[in-house]
Amino acid sequence: MSGCCGCCAALKPRYKRLVDNIFPVNPEDGLVKNNMDKLTFYALSAPEKLDRIGQYLAQRLSRDVQRHRYGMVVIAMDALDQLLVSCHDYSLNLFVESFLKMVQKLLECDEVELQILATSSFIKFANIEEVTPSYHRRYDFFISKFSSMCHSNNNDETRKARIRTAGLKGLQGVVRKTVSDDLQVNIWEPIHMDKIVPSLLYNMHDQGFVPVDLDNHRNEEAPAFVAETVFRDLVCRASFGNIKSVLKPVLVHIDNHQLWCQATLQFVVKCFKIIMFSVQQQYAYIVIQVLMSHLDSHVRSSPDIKSSIVDVLFECVLIAAGGSIGPSVLDVFNNLVRHLRISLDSKSTDIEKRNMEKKFEEAIISTIGEFANNLPDYQKIEIMMFIMAKFPQFTSEEEFGGRMDAQLQTMLLKTLLKVATKYKTVSMANAFPPEFLHPLLRMSLLDDPGMRIIVQQILHTLIDRNDNTPKFKHVVITKDISKLGLKLQKSARQDSLFMKKNGSEFYGCLLENMQMDSNKVDNFEALYCTMALICVEMGCTEILLELIRFALELQNIAINKLSLPLTHKCAIHALTAGFFNFLAQLADVKSLVTYVSGVIEIRRQEASHLLPEVAFNRANKPSSSGTLDGSYPEVETLKDTWLFQQSQIAEILTELGHDVSRLSKPFTYRAFSSLLESDAGSSSDIQSIYLDMESKESSPVVARKRAEEVITVESLKKMLAEDSTLERDEEERRRKEILQTFQTAPFEEIVARSESKSNHFHNKLNEILELVSKHPDSPGSLRKTNRTTVPVFDIQFPELYVY
Repeated sequence: MSGCCGCCAALKPRYKRLVDNIFPVNPEDGLVKNNMDKLTFYALSAPEKLDRIGQYLAQRLSRDVQRHRYGMVVIAMDALDQLLVSCHDYSLNLFVESFLKMVQKLLECDEVELQILATSSFIKFANIEEVTPSYHRRYDFFISKFSSMCHSNNNDETRKARIRTAGLKGLQGVVRKTVSDDLQVNIWEPIHMDKIVPSLLYNMHDQGFVPVDLDNHRNEEAPAFVAETVFRDLVCRASFGNIKSVLKPVLVHIDNHQLWCQATLQFVVKCFKIIMFSVQQQYAYIVIQVLMSHLDSHVRSSPDIKSSIVDVLFECVLIAAGGSIGPSVLDVFNNLVRHLRISLDSKSTDIEKRNMEKKFEEAIISTIGEFANNLPDYQKIEIMMFIMAKFPQFTSEEEFGGRMDAQLQTMLLKTLLKVATKYKTVSMANAFPPEFLHPLLRMSLLDDPGMRIIVQQILHTLIDRNDNTPKFKHVVITKDISKLGLKLQKSARQDSLFMKKNGSEFYGCLLENMQMDSNKVDNFEALYCTMALICVEMGCTEILLELIRFALELQNIAINKLSLPLTHKCAIHALTAGFFNFLAQLADVKSLVTYVSGVIEIRRQEASHLLPEVAFNRANKPSSSGTLDGSYPEVETLKDTWLFQQSQIAEILTELGHDVSRLSKPFTYRAFSSLLESDAGSSSDIQSIYLDMESKESSPVVARKRAEEVITVESLKKMLAEDSTLERDEEERRRKEILQTFQTAPFEEIVARSESKSNHFHNKLNEILELVSKHPDSPGSLRKTNRTTVPVFDIQFPELYVY
């Protein structure tokens, strides 16, 4: 009988005999090494037999699995692994199909050890770089099986950890095998990513899982650690067109499992940090865009969810490099501002929900600030101009839905301040271009005192280059300003020229702010801080005369402005004293310091209500409302010795060689309050291009009629019947006034007047061009012709255009 069996064995093909010989009689002895070498040599010598070798091995393995001879199964898989490593050249395709069938067979078993064994073999196969492509492989089963292994809930914690780890590594093997081969299955398709990504996130965030090694929190075999490694590898391999395929299932998983709550927000932040650090740098902005789109989809969700999304967005922006935000920067800012408005418009009556909404709004502001921080400085100015364009006096009612809520205006100002803190001022001309300076100064005259303080803080941030702002938070009389520890540096000539060109606008805006009836202590002190920073940063000695003229005009306002309350007048006098004291010491004019100190000393003895200690409630406890509420005389009386006299200051400056002829001339400045009122309406009103010819700064041309004055036959008859003598006299008076101005006024003042008119003209012209371009039937709008699309460009007029 045995002889017959031996005779039959001799009739087998050689490849079958070689395969049979690698299996020992006793499975514990392991693979017969010498016979395995013979089988490997035969496979390399006759590669056409490799496919049959694989099929025969698969038959034996299936039979051993059915008979539960798991020792022989292990030997068969060991032989398969060795053949894969040895035969990885052109003949490997003939063998892979049989190999994958055997791996699938083992994965379908209920035995955990066989599943882990099959996964280990598959990983070895995945690490082999094949020379020839394959057209007929499919990995759908392996993706599904490995994903199910990642969700194992075996009662044995150790087994559960091993199964999950094997499944995670199997998914990593599938990704490695398919991601670089275009002929293989597209691993980035949603049907596959919807299985792979949730499996990874589930293991990264399985709170109930206990690692195998409790002492080592970074155990490399722990499922959480392996899942994180596989997740990094997956994101790292994603190209431009595939990164969204990974991000979408991440966001879906977070939504489905309600992970946006505060308890699990740390895990979500960790996931997106992994994404930001793993994704290719040039694609980082896609992550931010996807998060913005996800925020749009949650526009009606609860504030805490939206706040969590913005917090994650904030962390992503911190990681993103300066150039990776992407080309749609303004679009991102616009979306954030839009969500800010939606949150404010909701106006929830529930206190808890409103608190969450406030947190969401603060998160938006912080995120906008970080966005701006990653932009170059010139773009930060553009972003601030973009935010200012959202204010009602700079937008049409149709576009923005009418006048905005005061709360939204405050939030926009806070956003503007946040962006301003990210800007590092080098040159004042660059920090304050006319298109930005004029609207900012106009906003400083808003009705709400709190908003005016924020605007002054924006000015502080942009003017201050040496962190001196904290030293000017309060109006004080300092005998020696060297004790303040100011950081001083020589002002550049271009900054002095900037103040000579734009100083009248700064001074005029400050003077108008001083006269606001709603001013409180904080408003006056914020204005004082702005004045002090101008002295420090703009070159005090170069513009000393203008600063003194400004301070004297401030004193005149406190004396002559009858409508101001007595408390405000005393505050302005006290502020003027503090400013004169600081200015004289900073300019290092000893005679002026002596004179100013003498006036302050007289006030201290006879009129303490004109000094900051009393005028700003320093002697008593400040009122909770921040209003001026001190002890003042019942009758307003002012002695000459209490005031800073122009004549005596002129004598001091004359002795020092200064030309003081301008001190006696009235201080003229541009009235921003009237511009603020005229621009509060719709900017699309073309009638607003008509200039006010009654202004003393207007040119001597024929006056235009206002658009609201309807010209009728009766009005024409009335005009013809009227005596033109008065009009001729008025015209002659205006002509002489303009002639005298050009003969006696300094050149800087003439330039400032002309430039103010040119800027007004330029802004109105831009508004008209923008309106025309938006109209669908206008000739200036975008028209698609057979040849090309003609856009409308902004027209920048040269400065000499207005002269």
